[in-house]
Parts: sequence; C-alpha cells; structure tokens
Amino acid sequence: MLDSQPVGPVMLDLQGTTLAPEERELLNHPAVGGVILFSRNYESPRQAAALVADVRAARRGELLLAVDQEGGRVQRMRARYTRLPAAARYLEHCGGDVAAAEPLAREAGWLMAAEVRAVDIDFSFAPVLDVDCGVSEIIGDRAFARDAETATHLAAAFMAGMAEAGMPAVGKHFPGHGGVAADSHLALPVDDRPWDVLWSRDLLPYRRLIPRGLDAIMPAHVVYPSLDQHPAGFSRFWLQHVLRQRLDFKGVIFSDDLSMEGAAAIGDFAQRARSALDAGCDMVLVCNNPEAAAKVVESLDGLELPESARRLAALRRPGALPWAELEQTARWRRAVELVQPLITGDGA
Repeated sequence: MLDSQPVGPVMLDLQGTTLAPEERELLNHPAVGGVILFSRNYESPRQAAALVADVRAARRGELLLAVDQEGGRVQRMRARYTRLPAAARYLEHCGGDVAAAEPLAREAGWLMAAEVRAVDIDFSFAPVLDVDCGVSEIIGDRAFARDAETATHLAAAFMAGMAEAGMPAVGKHFPGHGGVAADSHLALPVDDRPWDVLWSRDLLPYRRLIPRGLDAIMPAHVVYPSLDQHPAGFSRFWLQHVLRQRLDFKGVIFSDDLSMEGAAAIGDFAQRARSALDAGCDMVLVCNNPEAAAKVVESLDGLELPESARRLAALRRPGALPWAELEQTARWRRAVELVQPLITGDGA
C-alpha cells in the first residue's frame, strides 16, 4: 500500500482472545510496530489465526506478531500445539552426547517455528543463548547447557530448524543472564564478572551465531558494573560498542519488557523507552500494563527511525503453511514423534 505506515518502535500486548475497540485504535498509531501474544490471548489454532488476522487488518501498515514459545516453562500456545521440551532436555535425553542432541534440537526448532507460523505469527523470541552457570532459577533449564561450546552448538541447531521453517531467530538475553541469581522480572540483577569471563563464556554463542545469520537479539535487564553502569538494554557500551561494532551485528535489537523491575531504575515508562531507543534498540516491548503502553506510544509520537523500520520489516516473512495443511505433512508427524519422548513432567 502506498499509504502504508512503516513498522513503529513499540511492541505491545492485548488483553484477551479478541481485539478490544481501544486496542484496535491504538494499533494504528505510527509508533506501534508489533504485538506480542500471551497465554491469555490463546485458545486454539483457529482462534489464534482469527485474532492475528484481525490485528493485521486493524493496522494500516506494517506490523510484526510475536510470542514466547521456547518450550518447557515458557510456552504460551499449548492446546493443540506440540508440547516442547525445555532447552536443557536435548542434552539430558542424549546422555550428554552433543552430536546426538543436535538433530533433536534442530527438529524441535523447526516444529516450534512451523506451528507458530501456521497462524501467521512472525516469530518466537527464541532461542535462549544464555549459558547456565548454575545460579539463575529464571534461566536454569531454559539454557541449552552449562558449557558454552555445547550451548552454542545446540542453539545453532535449534536456530537452523527455525530457519528451515522460515522463522527469524531472536537470541536472548545479551550478553548473558545465566550468571546472576536475581530474576530481572522482580529486581535489577548485578553481574560482577569481568570482561574476559563474559567474553569467553556468555558471549560465545553470540560470537559464533551472529556470523551465521542470527536475525535479532534481546538484551538483558542486567548491570555489569565492571564495564558499564547501565543495564545492557539501556547501554550504548553493550549495544553500540560491543554488539554493533565489535560483533558486527546488523540485525534487530529488541528491548526486554520495559514493565520488568530490572528496567525501573531508568525512570518512568516514557524515559525507559527513550533510553532504550537512544542506546540502540530498534523496538521496545511494553507488556502487561496497557496504561504504560499507551503512554509510551504517545511519548514517541512523531519519532522516525527509518533504519530500525527497515531492519524490523525484514523479519516479516509470509508464506507459511496454515495449521490444517501443516498437520498433514510427514515432516510435522515425524518431528512430533521425535520430540514427544523428551517431555517429562510439568517443567518439560
């Protein structure tokens, strides 16, 4: 469309399984560029596809749809969807054999991506690239491994599967959330480890996967005081000097949710959004707080970020098989059969 609005810098959420009138109006603000879905927005593939279609129709312009569908504890879409294992399960299931775990991770990455894209959602915020250091409960089994090389290999396999299904990969939480005990949803974690430790361990997945086409990155709401006083998602040191310059990353940078307590020290919601964008984020997330989301959107009225809009638009990749067709493919049936034995208990 000639009058189509570009992708704006704000990703927000919805309250229910259908689009409310005030949400429909907000979606057309130029600052809006994305919607993230949660469990409360999902009932079935048919309902999700209808909601996504309504959201896209409501926006006069470009829009990205996202979800957190890692597997294990973090899987928003469940009914009719394949239950996915936590990232640590691939290696555990194979008795520590990385070579045996890689094809499982790859097939699970494909399955996750194919099912999410089947309802026209663009991407999941995955894979988790944190290296589990044995201290973070919020990361824990969401990480592929405690060894950085192993975590990198398995994340690469998962990412390759996602790419086969046409889904861009979003690595998180840069430069690494695995070395702190505090949960950034509830507090501002502080990681006192020096640069050489972070470079050789936590940053290894990014160093290896950026050259292999990692499409987007989400930084952590974590402070690394030996290097910078700001949380990584609000730090020009981390986003510009390290990520853009030293690691030569050219993809999209998403903020983590600005409603999290780890972002509160930056200021009010408008200040958080401006600080994240000024530091180098292309898009900011404001979740579970409709009033704050509306304030952020209004505070960014008139802001134009053409380079960010271009990077963000590249994440929209139509052409996925719809759900009814996907379920009929031999690839889908084979992937489900491979993944199901990895599920153990509620934590998967």
